[in-house]
Amino acid sequence: MAQPTGDELALRRRVSDLEREDVAEVLRAAAGEGRLSFTELEDRLETTYNAKTYGELVHITADLPGGPSAPSTPAQYSGEQHPAQYAQSDSTPVINTFLAETKRTGGWLAPQRQEVNAVLGDVTLDYTEAQLPYDEIFVEVKSILSEVKIRVPQNAIVHLDGNPILGSVTEQEAGFGGAVDPATGPVKVFHIRGTAILGEIKVKRGPRLSKRLRLT
Repeated sequence: MAQPTGDELALRRRVSDLEREDVAEVLRAAAGEGRLSFTELEDRLETTYNAKTYGELVHITADLPGGPSAPSTPAQYSGEQHPAQYAQSDSTPVINTFLAETKRTGGWLAPQRQEVNAVLGDVTLDYTEAQLPYDEIFVEVKSILSEVKIRVPQNAIVHLDGNPILGSVTEQEAGFGGAVDPATGPVKVFHIRGTAILGEIKVKRGPRLSKRLRLT
C-alpha cells in the first residue's frame, strides 16, 4: 500500500479545543456578514465542536474566508456537500478538558444539548449573554477533580440531577442576586445532569458580579 503523503498526514492530524474555537469564531463572523443563515451557523458550530481532525475543520469552512486551508491547494467547495452534511448532523457537542481551562462566554450560540467532560481542569458555561434559540437546554456534565461552573439566566428554570461522589453539585437559589423579572426575556428551562468525582459542579444565576457592577 502507498504511504500517505505529508499533506494527507496533515489533514489527519488531531485538532485541539483552541483550533475548534478559532473555526467557531470564523463561522460567527461569517454569519454576522450574512454569509451563513442562523440554521447553517448552528449546524456548522455543532460539527466544529465534534471535529477530530484538521481535514474536518478545512471542510467546514471551505466556502468561507478566513478558515483553515488544505496544506497545498485550497479546498474546493461543492454546494451539494455542506447542506446535506449539516442537515443530517444531530450529534451532541462535547467539551473535553484535561489539565486545562475552557470557557463559553459572551454571545456564543448555545446548542440544545451540551456534554462536558472535565478532568483536572476548569470549565465555564455562561448562558446569561448567549444566543438561546431553544426553550429547553440539556447539559450533561462529568467533573473529575475539576470545577465546572454553569451560569444560567436569572429567570431560568433549572432541573438539576446531581450525583456527587466525594464531590459537590450545588445550585444557587432563584432569588439570589436580585428579584426574578419575567420581563427580562422568555423563560428557558435547563435540564442539567452532573456527576462530580472529587470535583465541583456549580449552577449559578444571573450575570457575574463584575457584570452587574459594570466592571467588565
